[in-house]
Amino acid sequence: MMESTDAYFDRKLEELKLLNSCLAAPLSLDRPDSVDDVIRRKFQLTAALRAAHEMQEWNATETAWAGSARPFSGPFKFRYDYQRADLAVEGPSFYALDKRHVRQTIYTASGMAAIASLLLALSKSMKGGEVVALPGSYGETLELIDGYAQQLHLVIGSIESFSTDNVSCRVLLLDSCIASRDFGDVVNCGKLHFDLIIFDTTCFTGSSGRIEQVIRWSRRRGVPLILVRSHNKLDSLGAEYGRLGSITLIRSDFATQRIPSSCLEELMAETRNAIRLLGNAALPAHFPPFVGTSAYRRLTRRRMASILLNGRFSSRHFALRLRGVPSQLQPVHGLYVTLGSREPLDEAAARQAAAAMSEELSEVGFPIRHAGSFGFDFAATEWFHDLTTDRYSVRIAVPDLPSSLWIDLTRAIGDWWLASVSRS
Repeated sequence: MMESTDAYFDRKLEELKLLNSCLAAPLSLDRPDSVDDVIRRKFQLTAALRAAHEMQEWNATETAWAGSARPFSGPFKFRYDYQRADLAVEGPSFYALDKRHVRQTIYTASGMAAIASLLLALSKSMKGGEVVALPGSYGETLELIDGYAQQLHLVIGSIESFSTDNVSCRVLLLDSCIASRDFGDVVNCGKLHFDLIIFDTTCFTGSSGRIEQVIRWSRRRGVPLILVRSHNKLDSLGAEYGRLGSITLIRSDFATQRIPSSCLEELMAETRNAIRLLGNAALPAHFPPFVGTSAYRRLTRRRMASILLNGRFSSRHFALRLRGVPSQLQPVHGLYVTLGSREPLDEAAARQAAAAMSEELSEVGFPIRHAGSFGFDFAATEWFHDLTTDRYSVRIAVPDLPSSLWIDLTRAIGDWWLASVSRS
């Protein structure tokens, strides 16, 4: 169902009020009357929240010199010694999961810090193991395994190409960036054998049914599951509150699993050690203080519903308007689309196209920026490299915008692309 512009600004006022309520001295807020006003006020409020945290926690320093410090951020409470190497976090989960299902969660300084620390620990504790990934998996994760976790054997391919040879340990790297078809093939297949599943949930909201689907599948198959995530995208109401990542071990304790619980505990201990040695510990100031409330969960669900609805429209429109243009990737998360060219682009050309399109459409009043992330209240463009096809394209991250405005912007993007890139 399309959301009216009035309903959109009412919802945005609710988001701003939630952010504002976390300030000890809330600011005066008026109902926004433009998308630019929404974006500006949201980033101003999150900056004020971070500044207030620093003023409040002035004695909770890196050296923990003040033994009386009791650092917290909203519902999150922290305990740590020097350099946060032993950071313990008490607070709500970013996932909509029953606490019984979570065995332990480790927080890190970013999403890449989370996956890097886990994979390096895996390469140490499970030498010679095989990591199986599907086409479309996050490129930097694959680059990390190939270049820095070489004790693990990386295999990329379709479901049909996965071998059934007996190896010391086979790990499925399931990424929220893969194609919908591949995601469905994996979670509906009963023949695949894995010892461990690592699921990067970054592109799914914490309450996504896809996450629940994977948890149910792993339990049916008796395979331990670890969730990894970057939290500064979909978990901060579009304002990138702070760099934060996590590693969550889902409770399994299956009698049939090949990896005993003691080995999983060892893996998590090695992961904590990698975080300490790499300086990847999370910063308390980066935990959004507005997480965990019913209002937060409701507004996040509504934001995601809006983004997904807009994404479905843009996918249909570009399929018709740009018929014959290659590289229109359809990831399972539905958060962005990619546009290619009949004449292959290189990285420089794709980067230039993203910047030029954003600049020109922004100049005529559209909320679009050249930015390398997603989940915003504006459309974000960036170059994109598909490792499977080795083709470069431009990624358009779908925003949370009123339906009518996004329809106009989608049409303007299609027109610009046809005139400036795809026929060049």
